Amino acid sequence: MDKKMQGVMFSSKSNDWATPQDFYNQLDAEFGFTLDPCASPHNTKCDNFYTEDEDGLVKDWGGNTVFMNPPYGRGIHVWVEKAYKEGIKHDTVVVCLLPARTDTKWFHEYCTKAQAIKFIKGRLKFGKAVSSAPFPSMIVVFNGREPATIYGTPVIHTLNR
Repeated sequence: MDKKMQGVMFSSKSNDWATPQDFYNQLDAEFGFTLDPCASPHNTKCDNFYTEDEDGLVKDWGGNTVFMNPPYGRGIHVWVEKAYKEGIKHDTVVVCLLPARTDTKWFHEYCTKAQAIKFIKGRLKFGKAVSSAPFPSMIVVFNGREPATIYGTPVIHTLNR
């Protein structure tokens, strides 16, 4: 991977990339989201949301069905850790839209403990971007249950857009 592509894939210049509405609608139909902890007033997907100033990392997500599309920059690991910790609470489900970076420490520390991991077929087009993302994405679901496994290996699905 050349330096230019690395810059695009791991850039934290903008953390404000909106989830594609039709993709969100499919997930919302399945889960019924009540909280968006990583939002701004113009890109939130739920009536109940936290902005950057309100800092969703310090708020309690308990009792909600959370849709989390965190900032994809260098601090993504703290959001994934928060999602995991909130997702083990009673009556709390956290559904994360994340870059599929299976080689990262945060993936192995937290995502492998998820109840479900769904890899998205194709690449999503975020916000008002002209092109699709230069990386694959995944949905990771934390809901307080043990990971679904077959012979000790987590069950992984492919989700068509």
